[in-house]
Amino acid sequence: MHGNLLVVDDDVDAADLLKTLLRKRGYEVSACHNATEALDRLRQDDVDVVVADIQMDGISGIELCARIREMHPDVLTILITGHSSVDVAVGAIRAGAYDFVLKPISIDAVAVAVSRALEYRGLRLEVRRLRKRAQNGGIESIVGSSPGVRELKQLIDQVAENDATVLITGESGTGKELVARAIHERSARKDQPFVAINCAAMPASLLESELFGHVKGAFTDAKRSRPGLFLQAAGGTLFLDEIGEMPLEMQAKLLRVLQERMVRPVGGDTEVPFEARLVTATNRELEVEIEEKRFREDLFYRINVVHVSVPPLRARQGDVLELAQVFLRRIAERTNKAVEGLTPEAAQRLVDYDWPGNVRELENCMERAVALTRTSEVAVDSLPDKVRNHRSSRLVIDADDPSELITLDEMEKRYVRRVLAACGGNKTQAAKVLGIDRRSLYRRLEGEAKDATKDQPKETTNPGGPLGPT
Repeated sequence: MHGNLLVVDDDVDAADLLKTLLRKRGYEVSACHNATEALDRLRQDDVDVVVADIQMDGISGIELCARIREMHPDVLTILITGHSSVDVAVGAIRAGAYDFVLKPISIDAVAVAVSRALEYRGLRLEVRRLRKRAQNGGIESIVGSSPGVRELKQLIDQVAENDATVLITGESGTGKELVARAIHERSARKDQPFVAINCAAMPASLLESELFGHVKGAFTDAKRSRPGLFLQAAGGTLFLDEIGEMPLEMQAKLLRVLQERMVRPVGGDTEVPFEARLVTATNRELEVEIEEKRFREDLFYRINVVHVSVPPLRARQGDVLELAQVFLRRIAERTNKAVEGLTPEAAQRLVDYDWPGNVRELENCMERAVALTRTSEVAVDSLPDKVRNHRSSRLVIDADDPSELITLDEMEKRYVRRVLAACGGNKTQAAKVLGIDRRSLYRRLEGEAKDATKDQPKETTNPGGPLGPT
């Protein structure tokens, strides 16, 4: 079993000898000569197992082990000692050591300990992955029974049966990553990795290294070779979120990788084949991006083999209360608050609101409501002002009371939302009904979404909930 090892010993000759012998066993090994240097190395490099001597000047091996357990819980430590006393063994175990080896060192004994540690670490990470998958993945996590959600679930089942490249579209906050995970979980690849990256979160140079990997010395901080996400997703699914934000120079490189099914690490001379299914997502209208020369048309046809559109929350009003209850129950359980439901008045406000920020905005609303509620039910006064004070999207033209009338700007916004809802979230169809081009509609919706989400917490990589944010 391969792994990255770090040998720590203030005896330079002993450290170098052990490094050499372990490398001959097929491991990638580096060495340092005191605990402080080791902790610095762990902050910079990917290390699976540390092999450290107990007796070192300054910070001892046992203290180093304790700090590693606290700061890098996924890294296992094997201690080397010249004492076979019970006290030493107990101290090592209390510090969190996985195993210890007695001097004089037998390379076979060290290799067996390392092999067991790597196997244990792999099993622990696999258990964590499966637990996370059970919590976040699968079509069962997609809450709702509206026609749009029923159609979405049927399409997920159909898409999952083959390995075609999938493009998932939908407004920000509709749950595109959860759909991608559901496709993976329903496929034959479900027992292999699901690897996700947000293309908008990093510059082109760093994104290239993340996707394709790099060789040692390719750039200043490349202290060791590292496989990219295309190779890390081997046999599984690679999910490229917000692909519409990818710089044009990276789009060209991605297109070549998809055409050749080969990746070349940054700084490398050889190409390596990969075997992973590609799923992408965007909240942008890529046809508009193509017209404005911000997205490559040839790449669009490569990633848009199968198209999955996630409906906005305003097009699935029948799901609002079900989603709200799921979020409410989850947040109340996490915060140890005895909040069980919504008052009828609060429920009506949620149904009437248009949710321009989609499911993410609803989850944020429920989190705020649980935080402010002092009873077992969420009342209207615990809802955000914009939800509490929102008036129905039904336009009142002939009212005699001026307080019932709205501005032209608000009337336009409400009419656009109603047309979109009637079109099931299909922006192309809605633009035709409204008599405007897609770009104009896209700009209107983008402005509304920014207004709806500007006060919300920053987005994380965790899907966050049933058909939750991406």
